Amino acid sequence: MKIAFQMDPITEVNIDADSSFRMAEEAQKRGHELFYYGPDQLAYDEGRITARGHWMTVRRVADTPAVLGDAVVVDLADMDVVWLRQDPPFDMHYITTTHLLDRLEGQTLVVNNPFWVRNYPEKLLVLNFPDLTPPTTIARDLQTIKSFKERHGDVILKPLYGNGGAGVFRLTPEDKNLTSLHELFTGFSREPLIVQKFLPDVSNGDKRVILVDGEPVGAINRVPAKGEVRSNMHVGGRPEKVELTARDREICARIGPVLRDHGQVFVGIDVIGDYLTEINVTSPTGIQELERFDGVNIAEKIWEAIEGKLK
Repeated sequence: MKIAFQMDPITEVNIDADSSFRMAEEAQKRGHELFYYGPDQLAYDEGRITARGHWMTVRRVADTPAVLGDAVVVDLADMDVVWLRQDPPFDMHYITTTHLLDRLEGQTLVVNNPFWVRNYPEKLLVLNFPDLTPPTTIARDLQTIKSFKERHGDVILKPLYGNGGAGVFRLTPEDKNLTSLHELFTGFSREPLIVQKFLPDVSNGDKRVILVDGEPVGAINRVPAKGEVRSNMHVGGRPEKVELTARDREICARIGPVLRDHGQVFVGIDVIGDYLTEINVTSPTGIQELERFDGVNIAEKIWEAIEGKLK
């Protein structure tokens, strides 16, 4: 098959951590041809969806993870699979790429399905499962946020479309910075904020559960660094081996069919204690850490699911 990856610069990835690199590596092992381009190189051109990029060979070499051919323009309708894998921010540029990739429907398999990536962003899809999630409010209105904090006391405040732990604040009952933080966020962004009741269980870790075509295939525990409430590995969280609990499986059984029915092949959910906090569909991570802990080829499972869909 011909496989295209729409992603951030592949020449800069960490070969021991990047999930897109691992999926490309496994695809190459299975005999597929690989094409790489950045989201800035995606275009609608007189009825065609094109990308200016490079045919490539990936290799597990730290300073040169990919050998790129000359720049060429391809019609993405000629590809068998296009991977939507650039990282957020989930802004209008990101959303526009999903609209363009939508136009490949019926010609090329785009994963994760861009229509539902656009309509199921990380912190909004969880609202469909209020009994699985901690108390939550999404608002730009300061009084609404203040009222929520008064009800729950200890809360987490973060940008609705942020990622990687950036802009995440814990506000205890004694903290007086809510108004200042609201001024800061609304001063540079028109987006709402999301506020959730703080979960003390985060000190034991924030579990990333990987689902492939709606089925859980394993999990890693991300433990916050000392003095941190954020467990993201981008900000120093430490990955640990962990088993799926009965509660994890209950959560996956509820959300798995929704993900599978809407073309979300590779998804990473975040679970703190007994609560689902995010459903990551835009560019989930964690494959390589899970493979090292469990000795299971997760990338192979992803490609088996995709090849099955194409059959």
